[in-house]
Amino acid sequence: MPGELSKNCGVDGYVVGIDIGGTNLRLALADMDGDIIARWSATTYESRSADAVVHLIRGGVGQVLKQTSVPRSALRALAVGVPGVTDVDAGVVIATSYLLGWRDVPLRELLEISFEIPATVDNDVNLAAFGESRSGAAIGVKDFVFLAIGTGVGSGIVLNGQPFRGMAWSAGEVGYMFVPGAQDEPAGRGKPGALEELIGGEGIKAQWQRLWRVDSTPLPQVLRATEIFDGAVRGDTLAGTILNQSARILAYAIYNMSLVLNCPLFVLGGGVGMHPALHKSTKELLDKWGNRVAVEIRPSVLGSDAQLIGAIHLALETASRRILRP
Repeated sequence: MPGELSKNCGVDGYVVGIDIGGTNLRLALADMDGDIIARWSATTYESRSADAVVHLIRGGVGQVLKQTSVPRSALRALAVGVPGVTDVDAGVVIATSYLLGWRDVPLRELLEISFEIPATVDNDVNLAAFGESRSGAAIGVKDFVFLAIGTGVGSGIVLNGQPFRGMAWSAGEVGYMFVPGAQDEPAGRGKPGALEELIGGEGIKAQWQRLWRVDSTPLPQVLRATEIFDGAVRGDTLAGTILNQSARILAYAIYNMSLVLNCPLFVLGGGVGMHPALHKSTKELLDKWGNRVAVEIRPSVLGSDAQLIGAIHLALETASRRILRP
């Protein structure tokens, strides 16, 4: 069933998977079979610094242990996904989005000191891809790309069954990709990239507001991207224009990435990316262009849990190594 994790019965105990977002933090306690037995979440609005977030994680772990009567000594490992560029080997968050603003944070060290168990840190979209490869839409697929399209745009690349992170740990930052119709100047620090401005949730909403006129649509001027796509399905002309433009630009990005990576599968995640109308329109274009590359696109199976389940998988792998770094 969706969300069921691979068996890892060689180690007794429990692991914690953590997803740090720009405004929320979620964590889950799972047994060594990967079954989630408790969840906890909190806002990060009042906890922006790394020390404050670690303190928040400690409180959340304490809550799920209390809920389940699991002793602290039964924890074997934890893994965390962060929205930014992360040096996985060193466990250092090199940079996060402007929502958190971290720079060169030794998050793994902070967590291992705090919990005295092994910890692993990775980019959140990489973890979502990892989750889909183990429990979701890409089970058994060695080469694929997970495209997260929500407020912004990012991707997790899996090659030969393993996450591909690149020389400087920033592989998959496709939100900064140039595509037809995009601005041709590099985005400044903390600003959305060219592709994000066109097909990210905020970019789609901004386009709608620029084109909206009282006599052009009966729909409200302020809508979320998914509501605009809903309007297109119901036959609204302006919403249909936005949907078709978004699908074409997304198809450009997928087609170009498929030429470079030769991946047969792209998994679409995020609230915008999983909208059925965007999936349908994008697929129609890719099928039309398929004389050179045959690309399959699938919606995420794990949905909003992809990052969290990927973190649990990573924590299980970390526990199996039983290594606590100095």
